[in-house]
Amino acid sequence: MRLGLALGYWGRGPSPDHVPLAQEAERLGYDSVWTAESWGSDVFTPLAWIAAHTSRIKLGTAVAQMAARSPTTTAMHALTLDHLSGGRMLLGLGLSGPQVVEGWYGRPFPKSPLTATREYVDVVRQVFTRRAPVELAGRFHAHPYRGPDATGLGKPLKPITHPLRPDLPVLLGAEGPKNIAQTARIADGWLPLYWSPTRPEVYEASLAGAPDGFLVAPLAQVRVCDDVTEGLLPVKAMLGFYIGGMGHAARNFHADLMARMGYEDEARRVQDLFLSGRREEAVLAVPDAFADEISLVGPRERIAERLELWRTGPVTDLLALAPDRESLRVLAELNS
Repeated sequence: MRLGLALGYWGRGPSPDHVPLAQEAERLGYDSVWTAESWGSDVFTPLAWIAAHTSRIKLGTAVAQMAARSPTTTAMHALTLDHLSGGRMLLGLGLSGPQVVEGWYGRPFPKSPLTATREYVDVVRQVFTRRAPVELAGRFHAHPYRGPDATGLGKPLKPITHPLRPDLPVLLGAEGPKNIAQTARIADGWLPLYWSPTRPEVYEASLAGAPDGFLVAPLAQVRVCDDVTEGLLPVKAMLGFYIGGMGHAARNFHADLMARMGYEDEARRVQDLFLSGRREEAVLAVPDAFADEISLVGPRERIAERLELWRTGPVTDLLALAPDRESLRVLAELNS
């Protein structure tokens, strides 16, 4: 099982520690470093900065929001960074939800998310392979554009720049069973938001069609500490925000996923508390058991024991979410 460092997206501003952390992860033998975006910092610029200050570690997006860019624009970002980094790019894509897509990106949330995702990946792959001009008679991502306001002058084009790797890996952040199953068919890997090594049945059927070499790269908060309860508080804070605030009350993919993982009543309570403005209560209402099973928190010996569970399943890459240097080092030692 390879290790990755997940830096997430910025808060109020850039962290001065992200480049040093990426350099430390590279020194410790980590395979990859990942950035993210939501409605603040973008996902590609920090990776370019990190690429300039490292030499070996792979550079991943977990995830680049599809609504933020047309598929050809995303492919341009990826192929450019792949060239500049000497072939280190891993392109992780995510659809997000209606609240973010329509509220921040000003785009309609697709009525058929599976079709929209499939078309997006199709166009991106056409750019990377550069076999012919990009053409797709798609419902959401037609190339050339064929909408009612089209001039009719659109011309199929190939990228001027020859991609460094026609097989640049494409991974998808997917949560629903059908979306995960499609990911196993059309992508090179999957980026689970919540992964529990004790509940393989949650994803087993969806991953049944995954080919050999398919990447399964979940994000997990990692923290070496003496007090497990205290160490889980940042995990619960993240869960409270995602389950309560990252989506509408009637349509929150993160809350639905928590429910499928056996915590339906708890997910709805967290959501209700958060949306009613009782955010601290929402965080405390996240069950310790759920926060614990999707993270690696506690003394070194406890993390070593629990890490073995992650090795027994289909996980190929464990992406450690923003750990401190000590946790970064301990995880590397335990995984060696």
